[in-house]
Amino acid sequence: MAQRKLDLPDDILSSKPSDLSSIANGTSDQAASESNIPLSPHWLYVKPSETKMAQKQWSLQDFEIGKPLGKGKFGRVYLARELKSKFIVALKVIFKEQMEKYKLHHQLKREMEIQTNLRHPNVLRLYGWFHDDDRIYLILEYAHGGELYRQLRKTGHLGERQAATYIASLTQALAYCHEKDVIHRDIKPENLLLDHEGRLKIADFGWSVQSRSKRHTMCGTLDYLAPEMVENKAHDYAVDNWTLGILCYEFLFGVPPFEAESQTDTFRRIMKVDLRFPSTPHVSSEAKNLIIRLLVKDSSKRLSLQKIMEHPWIIKNSDPLGTRSKFNT
Repeated sequence: MAQRKLDLPDDILSSKPSDLSSIANGTSDQAASESNIPLSPHWLYVKPSETKMAQKQWSLQDFEIGKPLGKGKFGRVYLARELKSKFIVALKVIFKEQMEKYKLHHQLKREMEIQTNLRHPNVLRLYGWFHDDDRIYLILEYAHGGELYRQLRKTGHLGERQAATYIASLTQALAYCHEKDVIHRDIKPENLLLDHEGRLKIADFGWSVQSRSKRHTMCGTLDYLAPEMVENKAHDYAVDNWTLGILCYEFLFGVPPFEAESQTDTFRRIMKVDLRFPSTPHVSSEAKNLIIRLLVKDSSKRLSLQKIMEHPWIIKNSDPLGTRSKFNT
């Protein structure tokens, strides 16, 4: 399967200190890659007051900038350390010119408003933001384990205990979001990060919306789209439940269930719910049952988030703490 997004570098920290002005001057790549930010456990995991972080008027001079963590269409993400507290964060740098070119101001504002107000162990925190003439900077929780996508590509597929733990964590996070009227609409391995304990974090709310009414915008990523989106029908929270079924399948088998040679064929398979289980790797009947009950075309008949947590496969296999402890033993 083709690489869909830049992986985190194996070694994110190395060598000499960098000049903070380099990012503002647009020459940050080399300087950032040379920055040495040691990951002391105290600095990394004991964060300053979130109230103070939210209220402070930040600027680039408040941070020491480290190596790039990733690169996207509209900007880059860097490792950074807040100078006073020594707290490690991820600094997402977004170019205003790109926002204007693609008319994404409203979408970015909505993303920031939604993520700032979410407080859940399985949702990546957005601590604050600031801007200058050319860029917008988002101060994000740093997930030391990197992208789940990277782990999945490395191993090919996950064991049932690991997959169940991730699905349970996602289910709990989405239940929290849905209680706050937030529909995510783009859950996929690239948008899931892991912290230092292996705990899963939803990291990207770019396609999220906060609404109690049905929505009509087709958005997300092809392999993960629910049938109602593919058919341009109104959708609601149930699109996230569908995606949990897609992810459960991908975790266990290594590929999304409706992947095909062409976009048209993928659309067709989604609309028909053309679900097939390969003979290898071996996956239990309980796991397949959960997937089948989530990948239902009629959105009103998909398994609810509460029922997912009560499913025998989840109860049997998932780690209640959502960390590596169970599936690494």
